[in-house]
Order: sequence, then structure tokens, then C-alpha cells
Amino acid sequence: MTLPHRHPTRIRAPRTRAPRERGRGAGGLARRAFALTAALGLGLSVPVALAPGLGGPVAHADPVEDAKRQAALVDQEDQRIMQIRSVLAATLQIGGNQTANWKRPLVYGSSHGKTLVLPPTNNEKPYTPADLAKIGGKFFSKLPDGSYLVGAHIFVADGAKLLLSNPAGKLVLRMGSVPGSFSSIVSFGGQIQIEGTPQRPVEISSFDPRTRQTDTLVTDGRPYIRAVGGQFKMKHANVSNLGFWSGRTGGIALTGTDRPQSAVKHLNKDQRHAAKKKRMEQNQQGRGGGGGPGDIQRETPGGTATHVPAADLVTGSIEGSTITGDAFGLFVSGSNQTQILNNKIDKSLVHGVLMHRFAKNANIRNTQVTGSGGDGFVLSRATEKVTIANCTSDGNGRNGFTVNSTALADGPSASGESLESFSDNTINSSVARNNGHYGVELQGGNKLSVSNSKISGGDMGIVVRSAARDVQISGNQIQLVYNEAKKLGRQGISLRDGVRNANIAGNTVIGARTGIYLRNSTGKMVGNQIQGASAHGITLRGSNGGSEARNNTLSGRGTSAVSTSASSGKVVSSDNNTDGWTDTASLWMKAQRYIKPMNIIWVAVFVMVIFSMLRSKEMRAARIGLHPYRFQDPLEKRPVWSLPRRGAGPAQPVPVGAGQAAMPGRPAVGRPVGTVSPAPAPVPAPAPVGAAVAGAAVAGAAVTRVGAASPSPSSSPVAPLPSSNGGKQGRGKRGKDKKEKKRDKGRRGAPPSQEPVMPLGAPPAPPAPRSNGRNGTPQGGQNPHRPNQPQQRGPQGPPPNGRPGPAQGAPPNGQGVPPNGQNGQGGRPGAPRPSAAPTPVQGVPRPTRKGR
Repeated sequence: MTLPHRHPTRIRAPRTRAPRERGRGAGGLARRAFALTAALGLGLSVPVALAPGLGGPVAHADPVEDAKRQAALVDQEDQRIMQIRSVLAATLQIGGNQTANWKRPLVYGSSHGKTLVLPPTNNEKPYTPADLAKIGGKFFSKLPDGSYLVGAHIFVADGAKLLLSNPAGKLVLRMGSVPGSFSSIVSFGGQIQIEGTPQRPVEISSFDPRTRQTDTLVTDGRPYIRAVGGQFKMKHANVSNLGFWSGRTGGIALTGTDRPQSAVKHLNKDQRHAAKKKRMEQNQQGRGGGGGPGDIQRETPGGTATHVPAADLVTGSIEGSTITGDAFGLFVSGSNQTQILNNKIDKSLVHGVLMHRFAKNANIRNTQVTGSGGDGFVLSRATEKVTIANCTSDGNGRNGFTVNSTALADGPSASGESLESFSDNTINSSVARNNGHYGVELQGGNKLSVSNSKISGGDMGIVVRSAARDVQISGNQIQLVYNEAKKLGRQGISLRDGVRNANIAGNTVIGARTGIYLRNSTGKMVGNQIQGASAHGITLRGSNGGSEARNNTLSGRGTSAVSTSASSGKVVSSDNNTDGWTDTASLWMKAQRYIKPMNIIWVAVFVMVIFSMLRSKEMRAARIGLHPYRFQDPLEKRPVWSLPRRGAGPAQPVPVGAGQAAMPGRPAVGRPVGTVSPAPAPVPAPAPVGAAVAGAAVAGAAVTRVGAASPSPSSSPVAPLPSSNGGKQGRGKRGKDKKEKKRDKGRRGAPPSQEPVMPLGAPPAPPAPRSNGRNGTPQGGQNPHRPNQPQQRGPQGPPPNGRPGPAQGAPPNGQGVPPNGQNGQGGRPGAPRPSAAPTPVQGVPRPTRKGR
């Protein structure tokens, strides 16, 4: 229920009424709750269970319940502001005297408490604390110490102005806060100006009358200040212990609105034209912040899909102020050209300075953030053209500076947001010291810059990730202390996860385990100094094609100064000074640097080439001084094979070359010329021709080479057998393979055959039957197909003049081969088949052709 209120002056301290309330049970407790509410003048619903001494909620008893309670309070605040704004808009449209009555400060009641509404004044003068004390009465009262107690919500309507300043002295605002009830100052399209002096700053804080101290418990809500659209200015103020749960209720919040508001209608015609002209000029000069036709804010491609009216973007400045113990030190969203200058923000529960959605063209300079529970400075998604310069982030729970420029969506979304990332955020000449996580973290976006800054402490110095592009990191000094157990000082500068075209130049990294680290990213590292590294000076892993490491000075101890063993793609590493680097790699680790698939292939190729050269050289050395054809028989000394001729007369034996042995596995067919053999048995036949020749052969040593024949009484020459390779004995490894050479060598060294020389016309002695291994035909025997065909032999040698003559029974052309390529088998055309087996018809062996 809503408790009635009394004038604060009629309420005394609780101790004066304690004797009368003692022992009265529930009635006394109710009066205590009533007294508390009346003293605060809040006009809010305060359950009896939440009154002092009645067992209020315990902080952090249940984190889940605390979170639900705070979220519910934020939702109530949003509903209250919407209700107040709707009622105010409806009353202003009635017109007449009734509307004139509503255009004055009034207290609006709702289910969420009382709100003092400040409409715009006719003379455009701002409301002052003195005016609020007259208008608000019990809701804005002055305490005996000269401070003001804010006991209700204050709503600055569209077009209205609120000035919190005291030219005569120091202004102190105590914003009441009890469990479940708190005060606030909210402008919706209006203007709030808080202005003090360096000597007498304005002091604003939460106030708990139970303890007469500031409220440090956030689970039941705390007071806050918020500007929704319009303008907000704060200069020389000390703000402490405001805000809870969300950014818009986090302490001091500057937020734009996506709801149309009518601030422009409070301007006359000349003012509207002047404002439009100014916005157009700003757009043409490229400074942004201007508007397009009318009052529509013009957005560049790659930003949000929502086009916010220019009058609905909040603008403001916070300068020379100190903010301590707020939930969010400063929260800014939907703003344009916000200036945050020369401030100190300490012990924020979440973040120090948070630039949220659609905050652009902001300038943050000379601001110090210390002791925040989260990050020091945060530029979240959809922030553009924000500059942070000469700022310090010290001792925060997470990052010193965080810049998130990733896109608002990666696919279709309900709000239709763009898929493009954001850009042009810079950090310059700033300090990040002893933060819990990273010094600076850049996520996504393009055209980001970190330059001339000093970073010390934390896990890593500067981290760039999430596919950021065109990042400039230059002139920074990073000093870390590596501690493996605490995960501190691992990497000085780290580029990860798809960063492209980064430029890392002129940085100094001291004490990090790895100076510069690239993983699946590309960048140019030029002129950096790495000192005291304990693993690598520069490390590249994954896909780093196009990266360069040039003119860097690397000193420290580790397995390598520049490590590219786990990198793929073309990486250029040149002109790096590693004189101060001590290589601690083992022999195996050094070998692993060169053991790569392509290197192994090239080594194998070179080994094969060298082996072939050495082997060829060895073979040539074995033949030095020898004729290249030493191991080749002259043509005239090679065995001659004869072909028999089938004639009308009796078959005559055809002699074979001297010393001709039988082919391997075959009996000898011919008889060597000039060999001494036992005399055959007498045969009734003509006297043997060449007996003297045989005797002469005995006296003059047998001829061991075919072709150097002994003289013969017969004028018939030995008919040479055409070679199987077209008459060219030296063709195909010079007419013989290795086996034939070995066999011929054995023949030349064998003793002369002791078989007798068969006289001309004598029948040959039948050789022992032996199969040729092919068709069962006995070698040296008769042809089973022609049993009556005797084997023939040619003459036993050339005539005495050494020139071969026609063989007996040979054709009259004097050739040892039948004319027209006949093979002596009944005039059948065709050359004899090259075969290793003897021809049954001819009875003589043929040369073996290589490969047959």
C-alpha cells in the first residue's frame, strides 16, 4: 500500500519516539515505517517488511534472487518513465485552460511511486534547486546542514531545463535510497546541467537515512541520473554510489531513444533553419554528426540499419568530475559528439566508461579509470569514430581498454541490422597498468589504431582478434612479467583468428614470454624491439601468408628468435638483428626446423643425382686406357652360320666354323675346320677331298676363329648365315647379350674338337637324340615330319687363295644364301626365323636374338 506522508519538519529523530513505540508490537513498527517514508518524502510504496529494523533483505544471500530483484526494478523504472511521458503528452494535446493548468510542475502518482514532473517554462528559464524546494516541498527538501534531500523521482520533460548549481556556495544533493525505494533524475528530451567549480564541486550521492551513509547495497536498487535524448552537461562534480544492474540505471547514463520526441517544435522557425544548416555543413566537412534532409540523421554504409532522428540522439559532456562506486561509471549510448574530459572514475562495480550502441564521434581524453570490476574503458559494438587519448586504466578486473567493432549481426535478424563491422576507433598516448586480463583488446572492425601507449602488467599487452582489418599498432611500450602459474606475461602483442593487414611497427616489448605472436593472421612487423623474451621473439602459427618480419631487434633466450616452424604460407623474415638472442634449442629441435616434406623430397632428388654421378664415374674409371670396343669381337672373327641347300643330288655336309661348339643344351652340328680327329671307318665312297687339308691343319694348328678359315681343296666357300638382326651383328648391344659373350669366350678357350673331319659326301654320324625342350623334336636327329631328309653339311673350308667360292650344291650366284631370301626349304620365300632352337629341316643352329 501507499503510505501517507507528513511534512519532514514535523518528524523528529527516531530516538524521541522510541519510548512510546517500545512494547507496542506491530503498531510501533508500522509507525517506524511511516516515519521513515515521511522523512524521505519518497511517496513510494514501502512494504512494512522492508522498513528499518523489520528484517530487510540480506545482500547476496542468494545471487539468483538478487539478480531477479534488480531486473524487476529496472523493468519498473522503464514502465514508470513511459507512463509519465504518455500522460504528459496526452494532457498537452487537450488545449485550453485545462492544458494551461497542466503546464506547471506537478507530482504524478503511479503504481511505481511519485514523480515530480518539470514541464518547459514559458520564459525558457531553467529550474534550480531553490525552485525545486518551493515546488516539491516534501519531495525536495533542504536539510539543516544545507544539503538537499531528493525524496521522489524527478522527470525533466521535453524542452525543459534543470540547472543544479549553487553560485553562492557548495551544492550537495542526497538522493534517498531505502530497500525497494529510491529516487532518480531523468530527462526525456530535456536538458540537465550540473555545474560546480574546481573549488566547490557539486556533490551528488545516494543516501540511506537508516545509516545516514551512502547506500552501497545494489540488490534493492539505488538512485541514478539519466538523460534520454536532449542534452546533458556535468562539470566539476563529485558523484558517488549511484546505480544498479543495467547501464541505463547504472549511475550516470546518457542514452538516445528510438521513440520520436518533439524537441524540435520548441524552436522557432529561424532556430530550426539555423540548426539544419549547421548539420548540413558538418556532413559536408566529413565531421559527422549532422543530419540529412529535415531532422533525419544520415548514416554511412556499414553502420546500423536504424536511422535515428537527429533530435533523439543525446549530446553532452562530462568534464572535471569524479565518479566513485557507481555500478557503471559512465554509460553512453545513442549519442553524438559526447565529450568526456579530465575525469576520475574509481571503483565502479562493472565498467568504468562504457560507450554502447550507436555512440559515435565521441572524444575521451585525460580520463583515469581505476579499480573497476570489469574493464576500464569499453567501446562496444556499433560505436564509430571514438577517440581515447591520454587516458589511464589502472588495476581493473579485466581489460584496460576494450574495443569491440564487430558487426551487430552475422545473418538475417529481426531488426534487420547490417552485416558490416565498424571502424575508426583509436587509442592514443594512453596507459594500461596492472589490469587483470589484457592491456588492450581489439575485436573485429577495421581501421583501428593503438599508438604511443604504455602497457604494463596483465596477461598480454595488446590483443587483436575476430577478423579485424587494417589495424595499426605503433610506438607502444609494453612491459610484462612472465608468470606461468598465474598466466601472466605470455605475449606482448598478439594477433589471432583472421586478422588481416595489420601493421606492427616501432613497438618495444620487454619481459614477455613471446614478444609478437601471430596465429592465422597476417601483418607486417617492422622496426620492433623485443627484450627479455623467454620463448620466441616473434612466433607465427597457422596460416600467415603475406606476413613480414623485417628490421626487428630481438634479444632474450629461447628455442628461436623467429619461429615459423608451425606456419604455412609465404612469410618473409629478413634483416632481423638477433645478436642478443641465445638459442637454447636442442639438436633435434634444430633438425626439425628443416625436416619438412618439400625439403625431404629435394634431398632425395639430390642424393639420387649424386649416387648416379659416382656410379658412372666408377664405371668410367674401370675402363680408363681401354679401347671403348675392346670387349667387342671384330665382325670377321664372329661365328659364321651356314644354311644348307636342298639340291637334286645327294646331300652334302656343310662345315661350320672352326672350333664351333654346340649351343647350350644342343649337340654340335658342324665340324670345326682343320681339327684333328680319328680316321673314320672306311666307307665305299669317293676319295675324301681335303685329306691333305686335314693334315695341314694338324701341322699348322687348328683355326679357332670362324672367318679365318684354312685353305680347302674345294672352291666352294663357307656360306655365311644372315644375322637375325638384318645383317648387322653389332646391333642390339652390339649383336650379343652378356650370356652369348660369356659362352663365346668359353668356346674360344676350349680345346679343339677331336671329332674326325667328315669327308665330302660321307653321311654324318647320327648324334644322340635329345629333345629341344619345345616340341619334343630330337636335336641332331631327323625331322619327324621329313624322316627321309638327311642333314647336310657344307664344304670344310675356303680355297687356298683365301677367298670364298661357291659352296657345293649352292646356287650359281655364288652366295651362301639362296636368292630372293629363300631359306633352302623347297624355294619357300622368307628369311629364317630367329630361334634359339635348331631348325629341324636345316639341322643347324641359328643365332639368338636379344629378347627372344
